[in-house]
Amino acid sequence: MTSLTGKNSIAGQWSAQGDETFTSVDPRTKQPGDVQFHNATKAEIDHAVNEAAAAFQETRHYPASKLADFLDTAAEEIEKLREELVETADYETGLGSPRLPGELTRTTSQLKAFASLLREGSYVDAIIDTAMPDRQPAPRPDLRRMLIPIGPVAVFSASNFPFAFATAGGDTASAFAAGCPVIVKGHPGHPATTELFTVALNNAVKACDFPAGFFSMVQGNGVEVGQNLVQHPLLEAVGFTGSLRGGRALYDSAAQRPRPIPVYAEMGSVNPFVIMPGAIEARGDSLVDTLVGSATLGAGQFCTNPGLVLILESDATQDFIQRYTAAMQAKQPEVMLNASIESGLARAVEQTVGAGGVDLLTGGEVVDGGGFCYAHTVMQTNSTTFRSNPKLHEEHFGPVTLFITCPTLDDLRLTLNTLEGQLTGTIQAEADEVEAARPVAEALRERVGRLIWNGVPTGVEVVYSQQHGGPYPATTAPGTTSVGMTAIKRFMRPLAYQSIPSPLLPDALKDENPLGILRIVNNEYTREPIQS
Repeated sequence: MTSLTGKNSIAGQWSAQGDETFTSVDPRTKQPGDVQFHNATKAEIDHAVNEAAAAFQETRHYPASKLADFLDTAAEEIEKLREELVETADYETGLGSPRLPGELTRTTSQLKAFASLLREGSYVDAIIDTAMPDRQPAPRPDLRRMLIPIGPVAVFSASNFPFAFATAGGDTASAFAAGCPVIVKGHPGHPATTELFTVALNNAVKACDFPAGFFSMVQGNGVEVGQNLVQHPLLEAVGFTGSLRGGRALYDSAAQRPRPIPVYAEMGSVNPFVIMPGAIEARGDSLVDTLVGSATLGAGQFCTNPGLVLILESDATQDFIQRYTAAMQAKQPEVMLNASIESGLARAVEQTVGAGGVDLLTGGEVVDGGGFCYAHTVMQTNSTTFRSNPKLHEEHFGPVTLFITCPTLDDLRLTLNTLEGQLTGTIQAEADEVEAARPVAEALRERVGRLIWNGVPTGVEVVYSQQHGGPYPATTAPGTTSVGMTAIKRFMRPLAYQSIPSPLLPDALKDENPLGILRIVNNEYTREPIQS
């Protein structure tokens, strides 16, 4: 077993300069752990970012193959600690099996997928417009454009995905793949898990002979550590997954710097879930099971949890809601991640029920069972009430469903139009309802990053076509994704080379195309070299 230090890792060296400490907490028993973890000091953060900036002067020139080898090595080092990681994360989060083993596989698979992306090479988006010296009325210069790494990146770990959105998760993997050094801010809910991942990544840095500053990790259970990190003048970008409050605070802090930097914050969503009448009639029972399963997955602690269900008023609708409520009551609640999430959910539900015009059908209370736990909760209101009170639009981060009944499809569409940006929008319908659902789909399209037909929003595939993002406040950067291969582009910037001699050009832009990558040359996609 790995001996935990409780320290920060600054360019491969363990450090504990500060006196402020905290412990992890077992969510099943509420008992604190034995290891004291040290909050990073401003001096430690300064050292980490300076080392990252120094490392970038080297890694920015690394070929894609070298970065790919590092990602594969990181995955191997993580797998060596698989059993220990799963056991430790289970203690700190209560997420258990099969969730944690599967999530760990997703985490190492992400690293390997980015390695494959790098070896293929076309991710740099090389575009070449060759010179036209005889063009009239003015000659055209030779212009060549590609993406290059942006520089040191801060990654903030998420509470609800201690593997896939944490120390070695998607933000870190995509930043590494871009060639950017990373400073991870560990989540205080799983600091021991964070330290174990740090051991694995430090081992990968050493094994691949990368500069030590390519990776650092800082711990902290207050806002100061994160704010000090974001405000460091040598930091170039931030990746964040968490609450609207936390993401907005980091975004504002970065914007107020003398030199603002991008913050790619994914901040949650209510994920509207529309059920058409034909779907209830044809498969109401299976829809109850499907929706309950999605809404309670991981104790409802998914950013893609279908928290808002819009449905047309009818006797069949009321019967469906009653069956759904009974199914939620019958299912045993799961332990929640920590005290903050439990208390935050309790406040959110209390606010919704107290807003007026909302019926609490079941739940709405903390479950007293020794650990952090909240009852499966179902609420109902009508579209008029919902549209008139923006407070009802806010996320309930947990196993909570709010039904919105609408008199007509047009009213349902109008209700969707009052929503802010979301990660996902779902339509459950039958084949003969496609045209009737078109206005609903069009309304959702303007507000979501992923539109789903006859599926559920929970479960996000790590593939090239994935879009895990959406208009604000779902994210601060709706043109990007935090899941899938194109996530790498958050941590790269375009650079155009005008009339630059061939010896000074990167391989991706040279006439001979030594990398054999797909490029746009004079408006056509090709892998062929440019003929003189």
